[in-house]
Amino acid sequence: MSEIPGGLELQISVQPSSQPEPERQLPTPPLFQLSLPTQDPPNIRDQQTQLQSELQLSEPNPELQHRAKTVWITHRRLLLLLLGLSLCAAILGLVYLMHHKLKNRNIHQGDTATPCLSPACQRASAHLSMSADPFEQPCDYFLFTCGSDRLSADSGGRQRGQGIPGHPQNQKKKTVWTESGGSNKAREDRGLGEEKMLDRKTVLLQYLREILESNDRPNSSAVQRARGFYRSCLDTKSIETAGAEPFLSLIQKLGGWAVSGQWNQTDFNSTLSLLMRDYSTFPFFNLYVGKDPNENVHGTTKRYIQIDQPDLLIPIEWNSKTQKSQAKTQTLRPFLASCQRYLALLGAPASSSMIHVGMFISLSSEFAVATAPLHYRLLKGQLYQRMTIKQLQHLAPAIDWLGCLHAAFHPLPLTEDDHVLLHNLPYIVRMSRIIDKWLNRHELSSSSPLHTYMVLSLLHTMMPALDSRFTGTVNNLSVSLGNSDGVAPRWKHCVLETERGFDLVLTDLLSERTAHREAEEIIQNIFSTFQSTLHELSWTDLNSQQLVMKKVQSLKPRLWTTTEKFREAEHDLLFSKVTFSTQSFFSNYVQLLSLWQNRQTKLLTQQKEAPDILSVTPFLLGDELLFPMGIFVPPLFHPTYPRAMNYGVIGFLFAKDILHMLLPDIYSQSETVHAVAECVWAHYLTVAENADRGGVFSLSAAQQQEVWVQYSALQIALQAYHQSLKDQPSDTSISGLSHTRLFLTSFSQLKCDSDTYREFMPLEPSFLITVICAQSDLCPTSLQCPSITQQHSLQTC
Repeated sequence: MSEIPGGLELQISVQPSSQPEPERQLPTPPLFQLSLPTQDPPNIRDQQTQLQSELQLSEPNPELQHRAKTVWITHRRLLLLLLGLSLCAAILGLVYLMHHKLKNRNIHQGDTATPCLSPACQRASAHLSMSADPFEQPCDYFLFTCGSDRLSADSGGRQRGQGIPGHPQNQKKKTVWTESGGSNKAREDRGLGEEKMLDRKTVLLQYLREILESNDRPNSSAVQRARGFYRSCLDTKSIETAGAEPFLSLIQKLGGWAVSGQWNQTDFNSTLSLLMRDYSTFPFFNLYVGKDPNENVHGTTKRYIQIDQPDLLIPIEWNSKTQKSQAKTQTLRPFLASCQRYLALLGAPASSSMIHVGMFISLSSEFAVATAPLHYRLLKGQLYQRMTIKQLQHLAPAIDWLGCLHAAFHPLPLTEDDHVLLHNLPYIVRMSRIIDKWLNRHELSSSSPLHTYMVLSLLHTMMPALDSRFTGTVNNLSVSLGNSDGVAPRWKHCVLETERGFDLVLTDLLSERTAHREAEEIIQNIFSTFQSTLHELSWTDLNSQQLVMKKVQSLKPRLWTTTEKFREAEHDLLFSKVTFSTQSFFSNYVQLLSLWQNRQTKLLTQQKEAPDILSVTPFLLGDELLFPMGIFVPPLFHPTYPRAMNYGVIGFLFAKDILHMLLPDIYSQSETVHAVAECVWAHYLTVAENADRGGVFSLSAAQQQEVWVQYSALQIALQAYHQSLKDQPSDTSISGLSHTRLFLTSFSQLKCDSDTYREFMPLEPSFLITVICAQSDLCPTSLQCPSITQQHSLQTC
């Protein structure tokens, strides 16, 4: 309290107040009320009266003091409680913030993950550095279609919406679902040809190329023979030097031909058997080996010889009105020119070549009328018609069926009671009658159109081993027929040809390089997450759900690899009779055809399904869901990659394949498909319409299903990856990226994956990243476009 003046103290002690304290309300405690004057009062009496009153207030009063103390203690406790609660809240908030930041840093930042420095990771890093970052260009990056110009890391972008299938600004062109035609050269000129990951088949062929051009297994003669064949295929100089001479020598082994004026009039069925046995050539029908899908015996391994209509050289078309095939009239002129060119290259006299070409086209046209497309034969139930060789001989007597089949599948013992499967019996019957008619035309006995037909079919088989004059003629005809695919590079052609004869060798080499443990891990994780996704769907009826769940639960996913590990000695013995020349690819190719036919013979008696080294998509075999080794190759997959990268690419592709395979009718079975697809489409239109507002169109059922499939596949892959992080928290980084950001960036590199459903995807798959990131904290940065105000209000899909 303030100090009281001394004079006042004396007066107070001499004249204490004798009046009793009047009754009043409980005063505010003196601590908060008492105030002293700051200047002298005008008179001493008033001052005394005031001081007396104040002293009465300050006199000891036990009741008032107790009440004042109680109130003060209550206020103090309340204040301490508030301070305590605030401190606890601050501590909890700090803990949450630290945990959240640590979580986000572990998921999004690469500086906390150990960089991957393997050669495979270094190549992947270089690839990523040349590609656009979806998190740096969220508004422009995703609005592209397969075949359109792409963004690069240093490109300025392009107008949004241009080239978007079905986008309003493209409606006038009426070219929805067609690819942009003139952009490929522009991409090549800007060095963007390899910007996106290639389709799976091309990636696999490039990897097999690396295997064939490496020096692995130098002591294996079988491996060296495979590589020797591959190198001779690449030696185009020797092929050009040889010219047409090797094929002319082959014609002489067949007894000559009437085109040159030198023909020994060999027997028709003898020549046909020779072509089938030694040169894998089937002029009048196709032969292959496979199972009968009509056999419902669980786990059956029985395989049959299957006979189908041939791949005719003459271009044909299907007339839907007459329900018949016919030679394509507008292509007859270029086809005629190509046939004349072939005969000229083979040294045929110009004076007689036109006669032989005319008869060849006439005979081809008759065969063409008897053929039918697959959809028609399926509709008519003409596939997998079973009969014995004896019954077939009775229906189509012009062919010596038992002799020809025995030659093709030598040394297997075939009898006339063995069953075969036919895929167009009406064609086989008609073909036999045509052959019989031409064989009995005595005026043509010296020119033998059937023999010329067989020789030209052999020429088509041997075309890959002939010089550029022949292959150039084939390419020119292809362009005339409207094929704009272009010519495949020589290395790709040579890899495919090498696989035809040395599939066992390449399968063994590929199996050695496949990371089996890592592959099995990602297979199981993706399939397990897929199973969990099924429970989250809103099914239209219980029966559909039960059927799908029962089918899925019965499946056993696994890596499709060889159960029997071939050793070098077994391979070397198997290919010991093959002798390849370093100077003659033609002779090497003849031996390759023999190896190919031997492969078909072994397939007929094989008990287990051998891995198809060129397969790049999962498939069902009984109760097994098999994933081929050919999928697990860089840059799609590598055991040293961060798991984020493997799950972002292979994980997504697997999930998409599984959804397509096991849920083909999901649109009619679940209401979720429509809801999710429309939600994703709403996100897309928010961005697309900002580029060019010209109207909104809705998605078809097929488009909605494909949008749902790809969006769900991305979610499955991401969930599987996060589950793997729970099991193994550590992961590596590439280019400073790791975890979710690396996952999504890797996914964005996928482009133009050649599956049969691509035409139904109405938007760039990478756009799905913006939908994933729209309403979640998974992404390191926002992918919203600043110019679009509606995007923040869109719902989570």
